[in-house]
Amino acid sequence: MPGFIDRTSSKKQLVHFMLLALIAVMPAQKLSAQAAQSGSVNMEYADMVYASVQGLDLALDIYMPENVVNPPLVVFMHGGAWQFGNKRSEYPVQFVEHGFAVAGLDFRQSTQARFPAQAHDIKAAVRYLRANAGRFGFNADRIAISGYSSGAHLATLVGVTNGHTELEGNLGDYLDTSSDVQAIISYYGAHDLTSILGQSTDFGLGVRVPALQLLLGAQPVEVPDLAQLASPVFHVDEGDPPLLLFHGDEDIQMPIDQSYQMDAAYKALGLDVYFDVVEGAAHGGAGFFAPDKLERALDFLKRTIAN
Repeated sequence: MPGFIDRTSSKKQLVHFMLLALIAVMPAQKLSAQAAQSGSVNMEYADMVYASVQGLDLALDIYMPENVVNPPLVVFMHGGAWQFGNKRSEYPVQFVEHGFAVAGLDFRQSTQARFPAQAHDIKAAVRYLRANAGRFGFNADRIAISGYSSGAHLATLVGVTNGHTELEGNLGDYLDTSSDVQAIISYYGAHDLTSILGQSTDFGLGVRVPALQLLLGAQPVEVPDLAQLASPVFHVDEGDPPLLLFHGDEDIQMPIDQSYQMDAAYKALGLDVYFDVVEGAAHGGAGFFAPDKLERALDFLKRTIAN
């Protein structure tokens, strides 16, 4: 709703769309070693269009580890309250440095389309990546999905809705290819949109109320069925893949109770889950990739998708 967007927010959205426009016109190609440098890892493929919808090309980047043949794949979603950021805003460089391929996605923002468009896009990307695994050189037999914040919400939702008709969508050229994923890592994500506002701090409400208005087109209490459809906790069943949760105990933006709820939903069914409470951490930061946290994430990925 326009009433929730101030001038500063509008300027940020304009900058975001300008960045997306610049990215969209870049040619999809395998980058040279010199051009592909992104931090300490190489972006092997850039702007690969996995689907198009309403005149918008949805693209992804692929980062490949050095000297690893047929590495396992992690599909990654950036954060940004479902409305900001892009596939190059943030991604787990550490996973690439330790032998995993990472695909960073662009998906429709809430300023472009309401939920469940985001789930449709991500599942289309997984189908595309699995169908083209031989072309890109990674192993897509078992795929992990991960994200930060709102990206973690989308990653977890996609992870616990393998085969869900309403969330599958019909985007892209590989509708006969599976969009199933086999492991989930959630970094300080939302997991129950029906309870999140009641758990939020005043600061969190300032972020979450307008964000949910854009994502759902209304507040969760006004569209309870849609809010439940968008909430991973309501989809947990016996067939769901292993889940690793990280959340800071000083996060004033995303309530840590969201991750406690997801942990409890998994444990109630005896599923494979571990919740790592990052002491002293807020909403993101270096603590999530401290040596012990990184080791936990890497061990989880090795156990679930590397063997």
